[in-house]
Amino acid sequence: DDMSFFSSQFHTITFEQRIVKRLMDIGISALALIITSPILLISAICIKRNDGGKVLFKQKRATVHGKVFVIYKFRTMRENVENYSVVGDDDRVTSIGKFLRKYRIDELPQFYNILRGDMSLVGPRPEMLENVEDYTKEMPEFRYRLRMKAGLTGYAQIIGKYNTSSKDKLMLDLMYIENYSILKDIQLLFQTVMVLFNASDSTAAFQQAVDK
Repeated sequence: DDMSFFSSQFHTITFEQRIVKRLMDIGISALALIITSPILLISAICIKRNDGGKVLFKQKRATVHGKVFVIYKFRTMRENVENYSVVGDDDRVTSIGKFLRKYRIDELPQFYNILRGDMSLVGPRPEMLENVEDYTKEMPEFRYRLRMKAGLTGYAQIIGKYNTSSKDKLMLDLMYIENYSILKDIQLLFQTVMVLFNASDSTAAFQQAVDK
């Protein structure tokens, strides 16, 4: 009776919230794929004509509970080059790739990932498998980030800057998870649209965040 205890509780998304979130993902991603289908087709043709290589870039990423899935993007780099985050005037990026990256067109195939259920519209960015292992060793609390399905956008992409540390981005992701609500998702989607049309370092930060 003289022993102290510490109790810690964390937020979990409810069954009803999961249903609504999934319905939003399906509806918006399906509509986005239909609306952008001409852009998707033209982009695929341009990539193929540019160097004759593969149209899509595929990579294994981690989502909720560490589940592994294959993420899809339009290929913006030359084939058979070392894969690491793009920095400055990277010579690995093709001429058409620079255009696709500038206007975030290379991210459009991820709506297919969202439609399939691999990702959500809003959530922590899906990390490369090697990053999950490294970050978990460096920051044990990183595993709590995997409580939520990976997303296309979120706090870390909207608020984060180039100099935002991995630790601070993790805190932003955990803040989203702990304060989750459907209205918050809607708010973040509108904020993402505003960021994409704002020529500032916030836009650059979004591109850097989705590159990783």
